Amino acid sequence: METNLADWIRDTPEGIEANSILRKCVHCGFCLATCPTYGLLGDELDSPRGRIYLMKQMLEGAPVTERTQLHLDRCLTCRACETTCPSGVQYGRLVDIGREVVDRKVGRPPWERLKRSLMRSFLLSPTLFGGALALGRAMRGMLPASLANRIPERHGEATWPSAQRTRRMVALRGCVQASIAPSINAATARVLDRLGIQLVEATEAGCCGALSQHLDAHEAALDAARRNVDAWWPLVEAGAEAIVITASGCGTMVADYGHLLRNDPAYAERAARISSMAKDVSEVVAAEKSALANAFAGRKQRGESLAFHSPCSLQHGLKVRGVVESILRDAGFTLTAVPDGHLCCGSAGTYSILQPELSGRLKANKVAALESGGPEIIATANIGCLTHLQSGTRRPVRHWIEVLDARLGQRAVVAADT
Repeated sequence: METNLADWIRDTPEGIEANSILRKCVHCGFCLATCPTYGLLGDELDSPRGRIYLMKQMLEGAPVTERTQLHLDRCLTCRACETTCPSGVQYGRLVDIGREVVDRKVGRPPWERLKRSLMRSFLLSPTLFGGALALGRAMRGMLPASLANRIPERHGEATWPSAQRTRRMVALRGCVQASIAPSINAATARVLDRLGIQLVEATEAGCCGALSQHLDAHEAALDAARRNVDAWWPLVEAGAEAIVITASGCGTMVADYGHLLRNDPAYAERAARISSMAKDVSEVVAAEKSALANAFAGRKQRGESLAFHSPCSLQHGLKVRGVVESILRDAGFTLTAVPDGHLCCGSAGTYSILQPELSGRLKANKVAALESGGPEIIATANIGCLTHLQSGTRRPVRHWIEVLDARLGQRAVVAADT
């Protein structure tokens, strides 16, 4: 694609990157078939090709309007288009640049700015979010069903193993997952302990930064990345083998630290090292296949049927495909077919809050696809997808590492709330 970027952005780091990405796009249209919003709305401006056209116009100096902002806001950033694209267009990075530019040039009404600011303050505060969650759980029976269904139930056990191991890895504690389901990292620690690996958390680390990125707070997202790099670095220097991410949405963000901080002389080198060490938990477990087989040796394996929802951040962002499914099959589960498994469930970080109508339609489609094979349980790899899907089905939805931990511990996969 020919480009002629405006003087105000042409020679900036963002302009240079955007220009390179735009030039790769040949407007073939392969991305349209895999774009969830285009599938729902049928408007090409709500497709990757259409949004690329809008961003190209904007970066070349055309007037920027609320119409451009609307179509960029509707994008889930699921990156299914990247998986489909034969030219290797890095659409996710381009839309991040486009959104930051349109936010500067168009802005948002005061109420919209306040809403995003309040969401950040609430979701990033363990005290506020954790307290509200506990209150909601206690009052669930008195709430309307539409609201009660959105409050995730507490499940699983949050006990970490106490054994000291020679091999150590670091877990991202994250933000909302630590309140909603601390059992996920605990289950990860127990599984890795059986494989001879000690998992630890850095107390100074927190949100990966993706939440701020979703809510227009781009500098705050970079500050979150810097904080985590600082928190993890002493553990890396002490010999930690990997940064283990149990929420694939966070994993996509951490894997991008090196790119996001490439122009920061104080952090560029360390951030690149952190990104190279970041691993989805499935990659860690798969690398210990023989130890996992030994852990299962002699155990009876009942083949529960299970539908696995592969989050967009896992299959399109991290490009980890088929790994979780292989682990679960080796553990004795029968995986049911999931039609259109490449499509987004509609969670997409804060998208389910900011775009509830589109998100709800995508959730309904995804739940129907997951339930079509009649599974006993649904598993996924991202806390956002887990809570979003659970609000739309009566079947239990669990993180796959909790399912694996229960099988290793010979416990029922769906245990009573604890």
